[in-house]
Amino acid sequence: MREIAADEAQRLRACVQALSKHHNEVSVHFKGSYPSRSYDKTLSLFAQELEENASRIAVIEEGGGIAGFCKVDLHGDGTGKLDYLVVLPQCRGKGYGKALMNWAMAVFSESGVRKIEVKVVDGNDAIHLYEKYGFRMNTHILVREQ
Repeated sequence: MREIAADEAQRLRACVQALSKHHNEVSVHFKGSYPSRSYDKTLSLFAQELEENASRIAVIEEGGGIAGFCKVDLHGDGTGKLDYLVVLPQCRGKGYGKALMNWAMAVFSESGVRKIEVKVVDGNDAIHLYEKYGFRMNTHILVREQ
């Protein structure tokens, strides 16, 4: 596992696409709604946030490609956000999600973050991983698309 620099953000495309596909499969109410913005825009924002030191991204590489990544945002006021945690379907079951989660929690701890937010698509089993790390439901956000 290693952290990436801004000029490597484009290498995350396959993982971001796999996450959208997963969300479209498991979402209880919004199948087909993902992604909410273009992959190019998302990856460009990742690069910008890395350049501004507002985010950090760790990757796990396998076979010359990226098997998974985790993106954390640090707000500088004692709060942070676990923004992305993705492991490609063919790479699951190898402990990569746990390793990325451990990295994220260490970054938050080292950065003095006391409150961490993570948003989970309704229907995503990843909620169980987050609960193992002490995350609990705080808010339900209701959305209506027209």
